[in-house]
Amino acid sequence: MSAASFDFTRLLAPGAAAPVPLPAGLPRYPFVGGHNDPGQVPAELIAEAAAAVIRREGADLAKYHLGRGPLGVPALRQCVVDKLAKRRGIITTIDEVLITSGSNQAIDFLCRTMVAPGDTVLAEEHCYEGALKRFQAAGARVLPMAMDADGIVVEVLAAQLEWLASGGVKPKFIYTIPTVQNPTGSILPTDRREILIALARLHDLAILEDDCYADLVWPDQSPGPALKALAPERVLHIGSFSKSFAPAVRLGYLIAPWPVMSRILPAKTDAGTGALDQLIVAEYLTRQPDELIERLRSALHAKMRVMIEAVEREFGTAVECRAPKGGIFLWLKLPDHVDVRALVGPAEQAGLVFNPGPAWAVEPEAARSFLRLCFALPTEDQIVEGVATLARICFQQTGVPAIAGNRRLDA
Repeated sequence: MSAASFDFTRLLAPGAAAPVPLPAGLPRYPFVGGHNDPGQVPAELIAEAAAAVIRREGADLAKYHLGRGPLGVPALRQCVVDKLAKRRGIITTIDEVLITSGSNQAIDFLCRTMVAPGDTVLAEEHCYEGALKRFQAAGARVLPMAMDADGIVVEVLAAQLEWLASGGVKPKFIYTIPTVQNPTGSILPTDRREILIALARLHDLAILEDDCYADLVWPDQSPGPALKALAPERVLHIGSFSKSFAPAVRLGYLIAPWPVMSRILPAKTDAGTGALDQLIVAEYLTRQPDELIERLRSALHAKMRVMIEAVEREFGTAVECRAPKGGIFLWLKLPDHVDVRALVGPAEQAGLVFNPGPAWAVEPEAARSFLRLCFALPTEDQIVEGVATLARICFQQTGVPAIAGNRRLDA
């Protein structure tokens, strides 16, 4: 057998992931992913911050973790502490902050250290796909918490917890995104947050709070208090710099008490999250703590309006669309008979990608008519053209919408 013909695929383990196509870059209409607005990246200021820290601390790049330990660069951890105290009412110390390679790594660590096969995890019925996949990969039984336009319906949750308790089932934790929920864009009202905390105390449950979008709440909306601020003793808190700084800078963080953190650190086997990225972000935030977020929220809000107007113009009454209270995405519902999975292939052929609802739901079939469209990365022209393209494809595949942009699509 020649070297060129050796078949490595026959060595793959039975549980190896299914193959994916060769990556081909971004499509013409990129309505997926946690990308941000390229026009808002403060490249010159980042370059200045990078130059400053490399000149000042470049020699320490010779050491793993800069010689400062696996929790992360102390300056960035202090930035997290200061930011959480100022914006989210969370009081913590740098010893309870772990810098991770994106917030998904924090979820990975918690799954690896806390979730055993057969454990029950409660998550919002429409749920962040990345978290849902990780819980399922860990062998958890994920149960949906009912939602309405404002997030978790706490009265239904109370009955659900009683029912579980009557059967001897105690969930490992409640996973929630209470502030700019992904994918719905809702913000859980303060009174519901307080009831959620009361239920967690009543049933002695932990809460995993994913707060990645809290920096991107629109100025006319209140983010509500962080759950970690309301119940620091039973809430683990996850955040990210990807949404409020730059997604390509893979930096997130986990806030946890040392007895938990001391068990998580052994799971961080990557020899440390990029120290140069940490230094640069810490330097930038020290110089410009709020300017980028304010500019970014304004730009994203404008793009959201463009997308909502395009959706209303092209889909009309055939779609249910609520304006999110922050963030980078819309969550849409088409008529019940429409299965959005039928649109994925034709859309890709037209250079358009979107998130089908079933992948973002604890019970996929219940979300067959939902889809998520992200608006941060595309230009306003791309948004307008892309939504019109999606409406045309949707009509061709399902007969919905029959009229778009004041014209009949079947004419």
